[in-house]
Amino acid sequence: MNDPQRDITLRFLAEPQDVNFGGKVHGGAVMKWIDLAAYACSAGWSGRYCVTAYAGGIRFIAPIHVGSLVEVEAKVIYTGNSSMHIALEVNACDPKFLNRTLTTHCIVIMVAVDENGKSEKIPTWIPESPEDIKQHESAIKLMEMRKLIGEEMQIFVE
Repeated sequence: MNDPQRDITLRFLAEPQDVNFGGKVHGGAVMKWIDLAAYACSAGWSGRYCVTAYAGGIRFIAPIHVGSLVEVEAKVIYTGNSSMHIALEVNACDPKFLNRTLTTHCIVIMVAVDENGKSEKIPTWIPESPEDIKQHESAIKLMEMRKLIGEEMQIFVE
């Protein structure tokens, strides 16, 4: 296996089929782009096929217009035995001016699996820079918060 790739940026133009009834790119299209970038990032890190286990904390901050240059940046901020926490940011701009605006951000957890869907061990990511350490610690705090949210959500699945 090659050295794991920790981050990736997908770039493309927002197309007319991505538009909602309000004339802006709809949230479902943005969520699809986020999932694609999370997959590419996690596969690049693990060298394995990966599936989405969780997407949370998604914040839609600004609209994306048709024709905008969209950048979806994804990077590993925490690894477990088979899971990877991926931090994602979506930025968009008019391609003529390149004045990037943050439009969306979230965390996605991906799990490396084999051909039978069983989880597989992945390389461990060790944070080094102060920013990496801060994001790693944040991922651990978010795991603890998700446990509490999961317990609270049980009333909706029983």
